Amino acid sequence: MNKRIPFWLFLFFVLFLSLPAYFAILSNRPQFKTLFLFYLINFAFAYYVFRRNSREIDKLKLKMGDIEEKINLLREQNAHERRNQAALKEKILRYTSLEDIIEALNVSLSCESIAEQLAQIAFTGIADSRGTCVLYLVDEKAHSISLFRAKKEDKSMVIKAKQGDIFDYWVLRHASPLLIEDISKDFRFDREKIKVDDLREISSMISSPLVSGNKFLGILRLDSPKPNVFTQEDLRFLATVCDLGAMALENGLLYQNTQDLAIHDGLTGLFTKGHFMELLKVETKSSIRHQRPFSLIMLDIDFFKAYNDKFGHAAGDIVLKALSERITGLLKEETAVVSRFGGEEFCLILPGKDKTAALDIAESLKKSIESLSVVLRRQETKITVSIGVAALPGDAVDETELIMKADKAMYAAKAGGRNRVVGAN
Repeated sequence: MNKRIPFWLFLFFVLFLSLPAYFAILSNRPQFKTLFLFYLINFAFAYYVFRRNSREIDKLKLKMGDIEEKINLLREQNAHERRNQAALKEKILRYTSLEDIIEALNVSLSCESIAEQLAQIAFTGIADSRGTCVLYLVDEKAHSISLFRAKKEDKSMVIKAKQGDIFDYWVLRHASPLLIEDISKDFRFDREKIKVDDLREISSMISSPLVSGNKFLGILRLDSPKPNVFTQEDLRFLATVCDLGAMALENGLLYQNTQDLAIHDGLTGLFTKGHFMELLKVETKSSIRHQRPFSLIMLDIDFFKAYNDKFGHAAGDIVLKALSERITGLLKEETAVVSRFGGEEFCLILPGKDKTAALDIAESLKKSIESLSVVLRRQETKITVSIGVAALPGDAVDETELIMKADKAMYAAKAGGRNRVVGAN
């Protein structure tokens, strides 16, 4: 409010105060005492009116200030409500998408497919396809985590931390989600260690473990080179996605284990006879179609019954496991298919190997197995095998005849004194 007196009011006071003096002078009888009292009273009245008006104006200003403050507060509350509504709307959209997420994760029982879907959901649905998404799965053989899937905004960037970094091991150790809004202000981690281990720029991240029951399956992580990218709500949603993903992954692993059990021998881990026969049919057709040779090796442990009779059936299992490990170890550089064909019999497919090459490999196998020592009930025991070798197309025209020829050659090796290699006639 402006305190200036309006011009019309000013003009009124000038005329009101000047006219009595003017008329007194014109009457040639000025009454100074009367004029003094007149002016004094009027000035006092004018001062009173002015002060009262000023106080009213000040009161109005205070009221207007209060009103403006309330308006600003309401505006801020309104803006806060709008932000809350937008966040709630986004949250509702996210959680209504859970049905689609569950469906996407359960389309396939393949761990590869589930991992791909899980990384894609987190990268696009939470990170908005920015920064980096990495999925680590537990490698039970190596007793560590290893990089399984990655999604990157920068396609040229290489993730070199294949076994994770200090943040991943924090999640692994605590088995709980992790939110870092700004690494430079987070004192839980050694900044110098971060600089050494971290080969890409990271300023903020969210990470959640993949846990099903009491089984730790892996870690799903989103990170960004910018600070304050992720919120607590992002972390909660990521944890929900990880719970769903962990169940899908466990189902996939169970299915994979079931499939493995169906085609692998439970004792030696080698292919079963049934699966081996299927692979042999495929290799035979391929060999005939491409006119490429391949060989079949069949071997049998010499005097296997003696191990069981002398040391018990558990000893026989030890011998079978030791022999299968020696065979797979010796052929790790070859594209061989190894099977436990029956009790103490083993069969090997050697793709692309003619009979001469197969006989050389068989001799190497015989010598290597002969040098193997197995401790049975504190007694060092040696193993020998009899080996038969047959090749296609030289010795047979189909897989049935090939097996028959290799088996016949193996029994010829046994008849010839055992611990030897015999090729099919």
